[in-house]
Amino acid sequence: MTERMTGAQSLVRALEHMDVDTVFGIPGGAILPAYDPLYDSTKVRHVLVRHEQGAGHAAEGYAQATGRVGVCMATSGPGATNLVTPIADAYMDSVPIVAITGQVASAAIGTDAFQEADISGITMPITKHNFLITDPADIPRTIMEAFHIASTGRPGPVLVDISKDALQAETTFSWPPVMQLPGYRPVTRPHSKQIREAAKLIAEARRPVLYVGGGVHKAGASAELLELAELTGIPVVTTLMARGTFPDSHPQHMGMPGMHGSVSAVGALQQSDLIVGLGVRFDDRVTGQLSSFAPRAKIVHADIDPAEISKNRHADVPIVGDCKEVITDLVSTIRASGEHGDYTDWWTALNGYKATYPLGYDTWEDGSLAPQYVMERLGAIAGPEAYYVAGVGQHQMWASQFIGYEKPGTFINSGGLGTMGFAVPAAMGAKMGRPDATVWAIDGDGCFQMTNQELATCAIEGVPVKIAVINNGNLGMVRQWQTLFYDERYSNTNLQTTRRIPDFVKLAEAYGCVGLRCERPEDVDATIEKAMEINDVPVVIDFVVHQDAMVWPMVAAGTSNDDIKIARDMAPKWENEDD
Repeated sequence: MTERMTGAQSLVRALEHMDVDTVFGIPGGAILPAYDPLYDSTKVRHVLVRHEQGAGHAAEGYAQATGRVGVCMATSGPGATNLVTPIADAYMDSVPIVAITGQVASAAIGTDAFQEADISGITMPITKHNFLITDPADIPRTIMEAFHIASTGRPGPVLVDISKDALQAETTFSWPPVMQLPGYRPVTRPHSKQIREAAKLIAEARRPVLYVGGGVHKAGASAELLELAELTGIPVVTTLMARGTFPDSHPQHMGMPGMHGSVSAVGALQQSDLIVGLGVRFDDRVTGQLSSFAPRAKIVHADIDPAEISKNRHADVPIVGDCKEVITDLVSTIRASGEHGDYTDWWTALNGYKATYPLGYDTWEDGSLAPQYVMERLGAIAGPEAYYVAGVGQHQMWASQFIGYEKPGTFINSGGLGTMGFAVPAAMGAKMGRPDATVWAIDGDGCFQMTNQELATCAIEGVPVKIAVINNGNLGMVRQWQTLFYDERYSNTNLQTTRRIPDFVKLAEAYGCVGLRCERPEDVDATIEKAMEINDVPVVIDFVVHQDAMVWPMVAAGTSNDDIKIARDMAPKWENEDD
């Protein structure tokens, strides 16, 4: 199939051939040639966002909810640099997106032309790969390569920067192009010797843990994980990025590990003699002080990205491969050997942690609303089929702790980068990818004010997301740190929302949404149920909660997981402290 057309037309045609149905973006001078043929496309829906950051996060939400590549588009200079944050966010959380940016004409590159920025150079450390196209003939091949790179191996963002003259020039379009990616061959099949070594360690272990990360969800391996866990009887912890990959209600689930993890999950890792890390990074939020993390544990580390193996913690058995294939092979090998460890004493200890140190929270004598209660009721009323999209901060942790996740991919949040402003546009993208699903954005009053202009996009485009704003009048997580570590010196964390500036209900109405407010525990259920009944426009609920609510448990930054606190100045007693 060969045809003469402009570079811009070939870009749109290539997107159509890649089965792209939704692009989030804003036009501008350098990308404008691409918007002209986009106007005629019957296959690609363009969503006009109100800020390029919203476009990037919407592409992430779309990708995370569907498993497909999300696509965003912006013009050169400030348009492209406004995409930097969502690109970095996608890089940290291994989200497959393709960001297409216009660039000034090739003859002007390097001259500090109007709205010129070296976006390829700027994003080099935060993309899986990026391209600068100055020849229109390269557009179809590069688009195919970008989607291939973004979605294979360890997923991630790919930037395609196209000069304006390449978009305007005539070219010959042919499909399919031949990809030219020498050296890009992600390893998906694990080495059988390493699988046998891992199975041997599992059989010998007395206190093993399956430490499960986002890589297991990305590999679509939740069913295989369940089979492995039930075959071996090993306890499971799921990181922030893996919530729902293993059902919360399963008796082998110990909870989320890390800085705000459950005592049972943190204790399981610390007291273990074998950690089987599947699709995880051993990042600082999970390990705490690295030198004191799981001091008696041998490590099996499986990841599709060889750069992650032994990066933070030495792996006794390194396994490079796709987690679905790794777990499938482990199950086969363990089943064939017939060997099982005896974990009776281990389960006695872990069930003791679960019973003694369950997640809990304060209620307030003045009748103020506890944010954790809001999460409990939201999870109960919206149910496990809904998608929950959180920003970053206290509300993110409460959403992870107090909503039960039974299905993989139903909790979408900004994990690695911790991006304020993520929730609203990401929820919009998730809802557009899963139009039949109920999608709740869970946001803080600080995060919400960074990207709430995308409520206009939601209202105009007919995307009826539901948004729970956890409004404590402060930058809550920062205030918590000021309470604990800065002698309650609350420098620049009070958002003055006690004066209702802005009034979130009026703001929602101004954007064409339904605005509700809830300030009392007895009104929570009715307010959520009212929001659940509205399915034709977005709904914003202003949950006014107590400003002193804190996230517990907590491991202070840079300290050992052994020093986890279940409340202020309260720590669990580990079983080996008397040994």
